[in-house]
Amino acid sequence: MPPPPSPPSPPPPSPQTFNNGINNDHFEPAVAVSSSKARQEKRRVKAKRALKTFAVVVGTNLALTMAIILLFGSGKRYNARPKPLWLPPLWLVHVVSLGLSFFMGLASWLVWAEGGFGAQSDALPLYIAATSLGIVWDPLVLVMGATWVGLAFCLVHLGTLVACKREFGKVNPLAGEIVGPCVVWVGFLAIMTFSLAIS
Repeated sequence: MPPPPSPPSPPPPSPQTFNNGINNDHFEPAVAVSSSKARQEKRRVKAKRALKTFAVVVGTNLALTMAIILLFGSGKRYNARPKPLWLPPLWLVHVVSLGLSFFMGLASWLVWAEGGFGAQSDALPLYIAATSLGIVWDPLVLVMGATWVGLAFCLVHLGTLVACKREFGKVNPLAGEIVGPCVVWVGFLAIMTFSLAIS
């Protein structure tokens, strides 16, 4: 009597089957979805942090400029003294100053976003110096009437902004371009201060 035939061997496991026999097809989509959600959450947190930093940097610049205008920008001495007809009204000077404070805040935020305020960069010291020099014109010229001292500070401020524009541009070309109008304005402010000094 012939021996009974041997049972057929089971098919080899597919590449998508774990060693314990559980099919991997059910798990790959879940892992992909979980990874995608993690990436989205990471991007959301990063964007939220960047937006918060933008608000802090720009808001601080604007608040500082507004405080200086309110404290020292009455313009009594400026309006009382003789001056050339081409000089702008003081309210326009203050509006432009506020606008350029926003530009400097935006430019510094772009540099920060690129990691450009590292220890090996001169961008942060130059930015702090430019911001500090930008708040002394009102007290010196409008309150104290020290136009020659104000002119000296304007020239130092102008040189600082030129260096700041160069350093910002190395990190982010757009940030360097945004500083450009600030350079032009401080140059005009220096000419304006010189006219006040000799009038």
